[in-house]
Amino acid sequence: MKDKKLQKPNPIRKVPNKKITPKPPKFNLMWLYGVVIIALLVIPPILDSSRGTMINYKTFETKMLKQHDVEKVEVYKSGELVYADVYIKKDALKNKPEYAEINKNKRSLSMSDGPQYTFTDASYESLKQSINNAEKDLPDTQKTPIVYVQHENWLSSPFLQFVLMGVVLVVVWMFIMRRMSGGAGGGPGGQIFNIGKSKATLFDKEAQVSVTFNDVAGLEEAKQEVMEIVDFLKNPKKYTNLGGKIPKGALLVGSPGTGKTLLAKAVAGEAQVPFFSLSGSDFVEMFVGVGASRVRDLFRQAKDKAPCIIFIDEIDAIGRARGKNNIVGGNDERENTLNQLLVEMDGFGTDSGIIILAATNRPDVLDSALLRPGRFDRQVSIDKPDLVGREQIFKVHLKPVKLAEGVDAKKLSAQTPGFAGAEIANVCNEAALIAARKNKEAVDMQDFQDAIDRVIGGLEKKNKIISPEEKRIVAYHEAGHAIAGWFLEHADPLVKVSIVPRGVAALGYAQYLPKEQFLYTTEQLLDGMCMTLGGRVAEDITFGKISTGAQNDLERITKLAYAMVTIYGMNEKVGNVSFNDTQGEYQFNKPYSEKTSELIDQEVRNQINAVYDRTKQLLIDKRDGLEKLANKLLEKEILFQSDLEEILGKRPFDHRTTYDEFVNGTEGDSNQEPAAQNLVHEGVSDHSGTFNRNPEEKDASGTDTAR
Repeated sequence: MKDKKLQKPNPIRKVPNKKITPKPPKFNLMWLYGVVIIALLVIPPILDSSRGTMINYKTFETKMLKQHDVEKVEVYKSGELVYADVYIKKDALKNKPEYAEINKNKRSLSMSDGPQYTFTDASYESLKQSINNAEKDLPDTQKTPIVYVQHENWLSSPFLQFVLMGVVLVVVWMFIMRRMSGGAGGGPGGQIFNIGKSKATLFDKEAQVSVTFNDVAGLEEAKQEVMEIVDFLKNPKKYTNLGGKIPKGALLVGSPGTGKTLLAKAVAGEAQVPFFSLSGSDFVEMFVGVGASRVRDLFRQAKDKAPCIIFIDEIDAIGRARGKNNIVGGNDERENTLNQLLVEMDGFGTDSGIIILAATNRPDVLDSALLRPGRFDRQVSIDKPDLVGREQIFKVHLKPVKLAEGVDAKKLSAQTPGFAGAEIANVCNEAALIAARKNKEAVDMQDFQDAIDRVIGGLEKKNKIISPEEKRIVAYHEAGHAIAGWFLEHADPLVKVSIVPRGVAALGYAQYLPKEQFLYTTEQLLDGMCMTLGGRVAEDITFGKISTGAQNDLERITKLAYAMVTIYGMNEKVGNVSFNDTQGEYQFNKPYSEKTSELIDQEVRNQINAVYDRTKQLLIDKRDGLEKLANKLLEKEILFQSDLEEILGKRPFDHRTTYDEFVNGTEGDSNQEPAAQNLVHEGVSDHSGTFNRNPEEKDASGTDTAR
């Protein structure tokens, strides 16, 4: 297979290389601290070197005094002792070998003049008496002069020791204060007096962002909204001539990984105006009043740079609704910060020229005052991309990858329903790593299939030790899912079933390719529940006992059953009511009576029991197919749609999948290109909070695992 030649993409927009004047280095107090510490360590030994080599009196008397080598002795008192500095005659230093070491190890220029040796005694009188006794036979003219001098080692001064200790305490205190104030750096907030300064990062002409709107794929509607803001900053007269006003703020709302921050980077790269970027947590500090102070400082800087854009990522850190979960009598620092932000965005003295961009994946917890027109005039919804959007995102992330022939972004997009932009980027990166691990020259389609399985289900663990009995249970469990999905009209078409362990605890899984839709009927939901219970039913009718492998299945059908009864109004006895509480208004109180609660529980149980009985009857009728499929799984471990058609016959319902409609309009060869669908990983998939939109929304996790 020939390698597809990688074409180097054309640059989107060249940023002119402007000559930047180098800034002089800033003075850092840490250097001053270092100098003080080094001085305290180095100066005392240097000063102490003024003394000679320490000896005892006996050595002085026998080897120096009686040899007539001593020129003079200076005596002084330091502390409780008397020190005697010995000065050797210059002729003796030059000519006698015993003093050669002194000449060799001179530590300063003054060492040649002495003193060369030092010894101690109890008192001046006793020292003088000892020297006179040693020289009693000499005439007075030849005796060694003994001079008493008044000086003291200054390092032993109590006053100086007090000063040095004070300096050390001040240095330690300043170091601790700088650490408490947010770091030892020299930037804003790095010192105790700058703790109320904003931590926003400024991007201007000198620090230009290279990301543009062409780098953002799959978000056409969202791009159109924010491009209008950028266009207003570039051509304001186009709007003001007609009396229009640009929105003061835009809130980017979407699931994690959908590209909110990337879109903000594109705005920074396209707007060509000062762009302040920071996170909501940058306003949070342990000191009272710091958050509000940083908000004021941020908008003060922005007014100086106007027109400009401020981007606050994860604004829910400071924008939560006020009045909830407050401590009685306490001062809520977060609320003070939010109040200051509300005033700055649209208060009495608010100036124009500042546009606020913010991003969050939890718009339901934000304060209503923050969302009103005049503050955030627009809420830009950034949903997970559809088929066309995923294709565009794949094309962006495939540019730096060396691709083999046959890699088609269109097919990959159809095989990854529910994937966000971050997951698509991860798939492309994993495919390149897998190809490199196999020593391939280019990344082919099989590498992408393995990468999709890796991202959805986790690492494949072929060497995991599983007992034959457990493996047989897993095979029948997965075969039960496959049989139920194959013979139910509204179930998603199965593409791949495997009993190869993956991830932390998944011993087997089945992949499906659903039709991308937003509305579901009661029949579709019930068929989906039957397919989910297929594994538990297969274990029951085959072995006469059940295992823990259906835990995730039971969790999903329980959530879905309660949603059908309490949210979607799909139960005759409970009626057309919905108890969905997206705003948290009910708190810990149920909006219905205990009698209604019992009725809901009973109807959920009845519905699950009816689905179980229906699934059990289906698998009993198709018992031969169940046995064949389970044995084939034990033999091959992985089966594709073509294998199921060979064992069970063609699926009795002629429904074309989204993959077939989008890629080529005909039935695809699923054996060659297994479409990796939302894989339910035990303990990973979480459907809470999605029933109010879409009961079957998969969130890039999806159908079944056994463990």
